[in-house]
Parts: sequence; structure tokens; C-alpha cells
Amino acid sequence: QVQLVESGGGLVQPGGSLRLSCAASGSTFSIDTMGWYRQAPGKQRDMVATMTNSGTTNYADSVKGRFTISRDNAKNTVYLQMNSLKPEDTAVYYCYCRRVAVNYWGKGTLVTVSS
Repeated sequence: QVQLVESGGGLVQPGGSLRLSCAASGSTFSIDTMGWYRQAPGKQRDMVATMTNSGTTNYADSVKGRFTISRDNAKNTVYLQMNSLKPEDTAVYYCYCRRVAVNYWGKGTLVTVSS
């Protein structure tokens, strides 16, 4: 089992920045992909950004050029730097990892972009 704990959400004005962090614990060996998904009210959960343990990244088109995913494998931690935030980025952001063909999720952290 893997446990994921997110931190760093909050309220930010349009154009601002936030950095999300997610620490994995438990059976962290053999974790492959880590990343972030988000779910806005009334919408499905969508991929935001992912990174494999070899460093390959994947971003949603809506966040390319604004968000950056990074990962510290020694600390089993994944980060999401979010710049130039827009109101449409408002959502609950969920940390995700995949280990031995099993997906794990954090409880989520709320990001609200509003003036």
C-alpha cells in the first residue's frame, strides 16, 4: 500500500502562483508514475501532469507553459508549480501514483483562483 498526502493548496488571485507538494509513504519502492489530476465542481477528474520515474512528463494542453511538474525520487515526493493561474484552474487537485499496476490517490487539496 502507498499513502499520498498533498499540501500547498489555497486561495490565489488570477495571475498568481502556487506550489503543490505530495509525499508518498508506505510501500514506495517500484513506484513508476507520479502526478496530479484535478476535478472541478460538476466535472470529471482530469489529468493535469504526470512524470515517470525516468523523467518523462505529460501535461494537459490547458496547463502547458504554465505548470511544471517535478519529482524527488529520494524523498518520494512530487511537486506541481502552478504559475499564471486562471479562474478555470479552480479545482480539487489530487496526487496520483502508480505502482505495480495499481493506482493510488491522495485525498486532494483545494485550489481556488479568484479575485
